[in-house]
Amino acid sequence: MTTKRGLITDSFKVVRKARKGGKQRKNPTPPPPQKVDVTKTVQEEELQKLRQFDLDWRFGPCTGISRLQRWERAKLHGLNPPEEIRDLLLQTHNEPEYNLSLWSEYPL
Repeated sequence: MTTKRGLITDSFKVVRKARKGGKQRKNPTPPPPQKVDVTKTVQEEELQKLRQFDLDWRFGPCTGISRLQRWERAKLHGLNPPEEIRDLLLQTHNEPEYNLSLWSEYPL
């Protein structure tokens, strides 16, 4: 005859620990997300396009010159840089965030 095997809980008493402080309160649901500022996302998209232009080596190196100078040099050499980049740079030519390349903060 075989003996019946029981569960481990048959031999040991189950003890539940009481929580300190009693019942826990549920946190209220967070407020719905606020609308994202449209101008900020447009600016982020524009800067992302400019970063992609900086990283594209088809238009030559970008250290030591502004983005517009790089675009003009690429056009002079017949590399067909995107016209939208030139338009964007001409619209925002006073802002250093747009004018300077991605690598401008690094010393030469």
